[in-house]
Amino acid sequence: MRVLYSVLWCLGLPLVLARLWWRGRKEPGYREYWGERLGFYGPRMAAPLTLWVHAVSVGETRAAEPLVDALLAAWPDSRIVLTHMTPTGRATGRALFAKHGARLVQSYLPYDLTPLVRRFIGHFQPRVCILMETEVWPNLIAACGAQVPVALVNARLSERSLRRGHRFGSLLSDAARGITLVAAQTEADALRIRAMGAPKVEVTGSIKFDVVVPAAALDTGAWLRHRSGPRAVLLCASTRDGEETLILEAWSRRPASLGNALLIIVPRHPQRFDDVAALVQARGLSLQRRSQLAEDDISAQVLLGDSMGEMFAYYAACDLAFIGGSLLPLGGQNLIEACALGKPVLIGPYTFNFALVTEQAIAAGGASCVADEQDLLEQAARLLGDAAERAAMGARAYQFAHQHRGATLRTVEMLRHLIY
Repeated sequence: MRVLYSVLWCLGLPLVLARLWWRGRKEPGYREYWGERLGFYGPRMAAPLTLWVHAVSVGETRAAEPLVDALLAAWPDSRIVLTHMTPTGRATGRALFAKHGARLVQSYLPYDLTPLVRRFIGHFQPRVCILMETEVWPNLIAACGAQVPVALVNARLSERSLRRGHRFGSLLSDAARGITLVAAQTEADALRIRAMGAPKVEVTGSIKFDVVVPAAALDTGAWLRHRSGPRAVLLCASTRDGEETLILEAWSRRPASLGNALLIIVPRHPQRFDDVAALVQARGLSLQRRSQLAEDDISAQVLLGDSMGEMFAYYAACDLAFIGGSLLPLGGQNLIEACALGKPVLIGPYTFNFALVTEQAIAAGGASCVADEQDLLEQAARLLGDAAERAAMGARAYQFAHQHRGATLRTVEMLRHLIY
């Protein structure tokens, strides 16, 4: 199966590169550093100990922050090579880890062909490969072999993903058996990952609970809140294609009790910023864009969060947060960051990618599930009109987030046996 997989990669590589160039029309970052994706790098920099962390895009990169900080603290003579697949992930890593200077090197992950991966390993000579969350690449894991132990950390696997994995037969099961150890978020994730064939799986919890809110993000959030004035603020965070249409249509007929409340929409993918702006204007709603705010007050009905790396600031600025990817069957997004800032959370019915943490937040009283976009607006109107209930729900969200901390230290202790 892996031979067939590799042949398909070879045949498809020209199409992959063409698609990369095509995506670069809207995201120029896709047209940069092509050599890295093919396993070519600059002069080799010697390092006593290199730890390789792969975080595919923005969410995984942000989740990796506590782990990266802890690894560099635990091994003071080490450097980290942080790999990504998307330019937004790379930009997020550049912003988060500038504090580490030369101790952190960024690169794109080479495509999953054995010669490309071997060139990467030969160039950087990592002691360990640490994959974040759901990244399983058959040729990468095979190329690491006995030379470079592979750890899958903060790992999660939904029932849907498990069913999809079984369709690939031995390809993914062989890859799972090649992973040296897995640090799973939950016992349910651990059971599903064991069913894929991983030999050593332990439950450490979610590293995302250990995230540290930057003081600068709180300052930016306070500035945004000041610019929006005394009105209520509803944030729709990490929305996906199709959800903004539903939300904006519901907002156009929103309950009268919402009055002049401000709606902030932050799309999950930056290439959709202009499309979402057009959706807002097509419904006759006034719009301002975060990227164009200087010292202006926010007087529009809708603020488009078209900036990178400011999600914490948007959470800090809002009274109530809705987590996107959940109104449509897309699996939801992570609600931990909103809870960590003590914000009451609303989330839609489709949360299969984050099922347990969502259920736990709802059970703790820090989050509530909405049936659809109309229910979203009705529950938002109720909470934004009840300061006492909103504060109590936010306090419960904060308590929920902080009582689950500690996964980073447990993960580092697991990795210690691989790094020596």
